[in-house]
Amino acid sequence: MVSPLIHVNHQSDESLQSQIRSKLVEGILIGSYPPKSKFPSSRKLAKQLNVSRNTIVLVYQALTEEGYIVAKERSGIFVSDNIHKGCVQTLAEQRTSHKSKSDQATNKSVLIAQHDKPNQYKFKGVVSLTTQTSCPANWRSYSFPFIDGKFDSSLYPIKEWRDANNRANASGEIYQWSELQGLQDDPRLLDEIRSKILPRRGIQASREEIIITVGTQQALHLISQLFVDETVTAAVEEPGYPEMRELLLQQGAKLIFQGIDDKGMIVDKNLDGCDIAYTTPSHQTPTSITMSMERRDQLLTKAQQQDFIIIEDDFEFESNFLGQPHPALRSLDKNNRVVYVSCLSKVLASGVQIGFIVADSSVIVELKKLRKIMMRNPPLSNQRAVSYFLSLGYYDAFMMQLHKVFFQRWLELREALNIYLPDSVDTGPIQGGTAYWITGPKQLDGDYLREKAAEIGILIEPAKRYFASSTYPENCFRMGITSIPTDKIREGVSKLAKLIHQLTDDFEEKLTDAKGNLLTGSALKAALSGAKLECQMVYGVPCTVELFSDGMMKGHTGGIDAESDSGRWWVEGDMYYRQWHLWGYGEVKGFYVIMDGNDMKWFDHNYCFVRQLTYLN
Repeated sequence: MVSPLIHVNHQSDESLQSQIRSKLVEGILIGSYPPKSKFPSSRKLAKQLNVSRNTIVLVYQALTEEGYIVAKERSGIFVSDNIHKGCVQTLAEQRTSHKSKSDQATNKSVLIAQHDKPNQYKFKGVVSLTTQTSCPANWRSYSFPFIDGKFDSSLYPIKEWRDANNRANASGEIYQWSELQGLQDDPRLLDEIRSKILPRRGIQASREEIIITVGTQQALHLISQLFVDETVTAAVEEPGYPEMRELLLQQGAKLIFQGIDDKGMIVDKNLDGCDIAYTTPSHQTPTSITMSMERRDQLLTKAQQQDFIIIEDDFEFESNFLGQPHPALRSLDKNNRVVYVSCLSKVLASGVQIGFIVADSSVIVELKKLRKIMMRNPPLSNQRAVSYFLSLGYYDAFMMQLHKVFFQRWLELREALNIYLPDSVDTGPIQGGTAYWITGPKQLDGDYLREKAAEIGILIEPAKRYFASSTYPENCFRMGITSIPTDKIREGVSKLAKLIHQLTDDFEEKLTDAKGNLLTGSALKAALSGAKLECQMVYGVPCTVELFSDGMMKGHTGGIDAESDSGRWWVEGDMYYRQWHLWGYGEVKGFYVIMDGNDMKWFDHNYCFVRQLTYLN
């Protein structure tokens, strides 16, 4: 008699009955419980697993109906001897059945010899290590996962997706979508995309100009298969999306690495010899910079002049938090040179994986041919479920809630960086996205910072994987907001700031050796009364602070969606103190002040440098 050694998790969301059934089936199929072996009685197994006898009875009944076990009257429960009929014997079974022990020993020697031989496979499509994941598999176990592309499972719209899925799998619906043949996509989904999603980007398209894909990655793979070979020169952003870079290299393309600035991909004469330009204009990967309207016009003009096509990867257009989103390049394209790629929210990707390409109908025809030899089309049941998810308004409601959550996290991270690392990092003037590209002190080693941060429970993304060149700014790293709750952001940034200060301590200016004159007592109060100060926020906009003689103060930032706040200031001992109503979490902060010409430098209670401002009057 076999006595199954099974572990059941009484705290799991999966039922005990389901857990036990799956473990018994697995054991039978892999041979742990051989044919004709006897199982313990339901009473005995129930006692062993600390579950009710009725649970085991139901499991045994199900396995009997499915042919895994047989019940023999007055004898007990046995594994069916028919369960492996029709299955090819494994190599081990063949050896056991047909070889003697000496033969087995000989075979063992042969296997060892074969193991020592060089790899016999001639791989032609080996992928470089740049496409490895940027975070560990157990990222959820870290206290502060500032990584992009991994999502808080609590955000998933379980109820709404279940309803859409149930509707799609009703008998009448199954008949409809199962009748679709050949290269067809679900016309309902095509209509929902062209009427609900594309208009937000300013795009008008017919059904014939859209193809459904299994997410963005398959879309980019199909495009590279269709347009790229060893004769093609492709321009990609540097830094840029490493997976697309790899796809182009796999097809033999010659790559031109095009720099970016605060307006997006640079458009210059380097693009003159290109056949393709790949860009992420809504929120550039990895910097989150939004391509300006002027730069979009320049790129479209260059494409027409030099006769190349543009691949527009618009994976994150729905996460614009400041100002209005710019129209897609595809919507501005008058010459049909843009192939547009997008997908449903990445939060849905793990369960839904629906992307799409919009292009000229002649391009879509060829893409469908390629898709057919690869996988025909994405599962039609999924397509119909997504069409319901869109038509019932679930997607719009979900995106509004997601936008609210991500905007809150995005602002919280920006505020925390500005408070704890005001003069140590720079994120640049971005309008949205789900990650900040951060430039730290020149002396900072970003890769080493990542390693040390992980040791204290903080995950950040390295810069290296986004650069094709072996030389890259080592003081850069990336922090995302998709996987970390809002209430963990401030603490995580505070801990990271302490670590950065520790790693760059030898290079930071201290109060004891700072250049300039230390202001104290009445001289400090006199210098600050009526003063107007200006500094740069970490996100690239100016901030002006006015200190009034009555102890009140006002602050104002520049840039899109400018902010204002008020508070109070005072001098106590030899330190300047201030407290905003909203900024700085409304906390009291005190600083030593050194004047160096028109530069005012602040140092904290530990004499460490905090921030430099310009003294305007």
